[in-house]
Amino acid sequence: MIRTALLLIFTLIIVPIFTFYVDEPLKPEIQSILIDLLIMAGIVAAYCFIVSEITKNYSQVDKLWSLTPLLFAWYTSYAGGWTDRSILMALLVTVWGVRLTFNFARRGGYSWKFWTGEEDYRWPVLRKIPPLNKPWVFSLFNLLFISIYQNGLILLFTLPILYALQSDSPLNWLDYVTSILMIFFIIVETIADQQQYNFQQEKHRRIKNGEPLDGKFSKGFVAEGLWSIVRHPNYMSEQAIWIVFYLFSVAATGNWLNWSISGALLLVILFKGSSDFSEKISADKYPEYKTYQKNVPRFLPFTKKL
Repeated sequence: MIRTALLLIFTLIIVPIFTFYVDEPLKPEIQSILIDLLIMAGIVAAYCFIVSEITKNYSQVDKLWSLTPLLFAWYTSYAGGWTDRSILMALLVTVWGVRLTFNFARRGGYSWKFWTGEEDYRWPVLRKIPPLNKPWVFSLFNLLFISIYQNGLILLFTLPILYALQSDSPLNWLDYVTSILMIFFIIVETIADQQQYNFQQEKHRRIKNGEPLDGKFSKGFVAEGLWSIVRHPNYMSEQAIWIVFYLFSVAATGNWLNWSISGALLLVILFKGSSDFSEKISADKYPEYKTYQKNVPRFLPFTKKL
């Protein structure tokens, strides 16, 4: 996990810089918006680091994951002159963000004490792994990976809305197809999250009441519905949403490969590393999980184990 984190931090620096300089330069007014966005992302990253270090709850980025893209998208649309495409993109980001925020909230992710709430189950596990079990090492990990990297990534995968301002072309067929695809994957992610939520609620109800975990609950993890097609339908959908979101920049400029794709690519790498770690925890906890891994692909339906 540490090697993965270092790789991600390296790619966060190298990939955007490389792709930025091989592409056409941004217009001066768009560069100004980018600077504002970088300042916003830096403030959010500093907040997450300081609050998490004080409270020892390292899910501060998780609380903001579905909220800061709304800030970035709507600010970009405002600063860019409220173009039709930027408004459409901001609206779709809002639909995504509201749904994801609701799902996080009902799982106990938020509290009236905004710095408290459910912590991602992976952070306590990581804190026990050498050398992260040393407080100063985990603090450095928190600064570079949890706070800076993840907030930087959030900014990057929303930047297609900024790149789309490079052109003042009207909405076209690709915008409409992209909108439909994005809504489709939001729906798939909603179904996947609901299936997992229903399973966990019933599982914990049975445990609380001393009832047997039989049938589909005997495995301990959800493997029904969309979860029988891929092991992480919610992760798959999240990646697809932001890959599709990139297509708006293509619709605006006609450039099928531009630097704003870096966020979606880095998100795919992040989910690969994140799912590796979460699956190791699940395989250690649930005896049948390794069989599940052999029979069900990770992200891509109807493929071999990935």
